[in-house]
Amino acid sequence: MRPPLPGARVRRVISAAAAPTALAVALALTPVTPAAADHERLPQGRDLRTYTVKAGDTVTGLAVRFHAWTAELISHNHLDSSGSLRVGQRIEIPVVTKARDKDRGKDKDKNKDEGGQGAGSTSSSAGHPSRDRVRRTITRAANHRGVDPQLALAIAWQESGWQMHHVSSAGAIGAMQVLPGTARWMEYYAGRDLRLRVLKDNATAGVLLLGVLDDHTRSRRHMIGAYYQGLGALREHGLYDETKAYVANVLAIRERLEAGRPPA
Repeated sequence: MRPPLPGARVRRVISAAAAPTALAVALALTPVTPAAADHERLPQGRDLRTYTVKAGDTVTGLAVRFHAWTAELISHNHLDSSGSLRVGQRIEIPVVTKARDKDRGKDKDKNKDEGGQGAGSTSSSAGHPSRDRVRRTITRAANHRGVDPQLALAIAWQESGWQMHHVSSAGAIGAMQVLPGTARWMEYYAGRDLRLRVLKDNATAGVLLLGVLDDHTRSRRHMIGAYYQGLGALREHGLYDETKAYVANVLAIRERLEAGRPPA
């Protein structure tokens, strides 16, 4: 059975195209109580967390972020079958405490293994792999997973310039700029743990995400846009203006690589 679709992208972008409507603004300014709760239907080991919906949020994305099950989040808050959310809406997220605590412990162990780097670090204590090595590793991962290697390389160049030491302000890590929460979801597809500061695992996480997005978008432009913007936000809002520029850059880089030219 395939695992639930990841709802995250490497970075969430909120532009004018995603600005709240007048109704949404009114909702945001008016106290809204959480949706009626089905407490008796929740299994044991759930920690309810109240959350106010923001532009670009999706139920799947929130489930990944807060270690919850999408179906439980929808049922508990009496959402419609598509899990539609409104900006300013207050919901209760049934956090799976065991999953949350396990991931917290995993993060601590990884930090120890990786020299104690925090999520906000922009460099590592060891030497960084060369761009040639990053390119070779991403190419191998893409070929192994049946993903267009030139496209994976183009995204990696746009994201990080084929450099592993980059960590974004949002916590996206490495050459493929993958968020830790997204990496954990990709572990279901990889069948093993993925350590984002390890080049091979970083490439695997990014390539797997591209494969999943390819299965759930109707065009290459939308697949690239979903990598940047998030699949849920793409489906709800279409491509943001900033995402359109990102997609154009990635396609131009891919075209240069396909022609045997350097990416920049």
